[in-house]
Amino acid sequence: MSYLIAIVGRPNVGKSALFNRIAGKRIAIVHDQPGVTRDRVTAEAEWNGKPFTLVDTGGIGLLRGEKAVDVIVQAALEQVDLAIESASAIILVVNVQEGVVPLDKEVAQKLHRSGKPVLVAVNKVDTERAEKGADEFSELGFERLFPVSAIHGEGIKNLMQAAMAFLPEGSGVQVQDGDVSSADARTDDRPSEPGVLKLAIVGRPNVGKSSIINALTKSSRVIVSPIPGTTRDAVDVPFEVETDGVRQKYILIDTAGMRKTRRVDDSIEFFSVLRSEDSIARSDIVVLVLDAEAGITEQDKKIADRIVENRKACIVVINKWDLYAEDVRKAREEEIVRREKKQRREGQGKEMSTLMEFGKWVQEKLFFLDYAPVIFTSAKSGFHLERLLEAVRYVASQLQQRIPTAILNRTLRDAVDRRQPISAAGHRLKFFYATQVRQAPPTFLLFVNRDELFSDPYKKYLAGELRKAFGYEGCPIVLAPKPRPRTIESVRSPRMSEAFKKKKILKRKDQ
Repeated sequence: MSYLIAIVGRPNVGKSALFNRIAGKRIAIVHDQPGVTRDRVTAEAEWNGKPFTLVDTGGIGLLRGEKAVDVIVQAALEQVDLAIESASAIILVVNVQEGVVPLDKEVAQKLHRSGKPVLVAVNKVDTERAEKGADEFSELGFERLFPVSAIHGEGIKNLMQAAMAFLPEGSGVQVQDGDVSSADARTDDRPSEPGVLKLAIVGRPNVGKSSIINALTKSSRVIVSPIPGTTRDAVDVPFEVETDGVRQKYILIDTAGMRKTRRVDDSIEFFSVLRSEDSIARSDIVVLVLDAEAGITEQDKKIADRIVENRKACIVVINKWDLYAEDVRKAREEEIVRREKKQRREGQGKEMSTLMEFGKWVQEKLFFLDYAPVIFTSAKSGFHLERLLEAVRYVASQLQQRIPTAILNRTLRDAVDRRQPISAAGHRLKFFYATQVRQAPPTFLLFVNRDELFSDPYKKYLAGELRKAFGYEGCPIVLAPKPRPRTIESVRSPRMSEAFKKKKILKRKDQ
């Protein structure tokens, strides 16, 4: 069972900066603007050999212009309450530069009612004068005060040693005293637990990414609202499913919506998009979510291109299918001719009411991602969510394939016999040997006579033949040509030139 430490406090006191410092990695977005963090951001960390889960939360209290009835405000406060309820210990962060403010007292009262052990981290203590001001926070009613500087890493060691005292006795080992470093707080840089699949849920804003995660976990784990840009941080959500008596562990990564670069109008969204791109890179499988009503936009294609660039396994999810199907039904009942003409002008053609028709259209539009299976879902009604998990399991099994070298070479040899590569400048590409060097993504090293003759069209042809033979649905296939080293030295090599010179000298002497 994981030991959980929750970091709480009013907005803009440095909670996310402290979270990143303890975790030893930049996970939560840090910004001067209050209210950046909304969801519960978690990290599996370790201190002095003791593992625990660290949780960053949104600020407790209303910002200027916010109302208590705002959907996002209410959801963020609910996430804070859940973190407090599940925490074994709580770190209350306050700002020494501003002193005790009424909102600090409100937060303190909330924590007193929880009955949980609380440590007060008096943040932004960068000078001796500021350190003396830390005693002011004793009026909040907590015994444990720790002057810290989250930005500079000062005072973190004493804070964490006190927090670790709440762990059960006998767990963990001691380490040498020293400064705070990533060696003391290790997180995602370690390899994932064997058998745990990381699924990055990506897409444009407001296509239903967070809704899908909540529907799968059957909880309100991440904040959902109709306001685009609700999700900012990349949120890792552990998730387990039992199938045929076997439990499969997942980490669902909720990401911020990725808009066009020219429409990213503030630095917070800029960092949110960077976190989303990082989530693609560190995932095992990417789930690209599209809006059935909106169809496929130019931005959807750009996100798909990012997935291809990172060579990631992918599943395309068409969300809100129930709404689209209902629109189609109404349109047919009312016989809206104008709408049908408009769709023909846009190149979509007739109404696509069946899953097969729509799925085929999606793969045509995303032709460079045609290896990805297409699943139709509705996070709201739960339609086909089980099929999404089935697709994830199937694609994961495809990634685990290792093709025997003999079978691989026989398959490639037959493919080459069926379609010979086109010659260029009087030379023809020759294949000598192939071997699989990686499973995720499936990567094959091909020894050839000249790698510059291995054209993209022929590479696509061979990848297609490998799919026919071995499946690899949802997986990109990487073919890496490598010229075979020459076994006979060139007559113009330096060593041969010297031998030739000696031979000429001896010949002259004989004459």
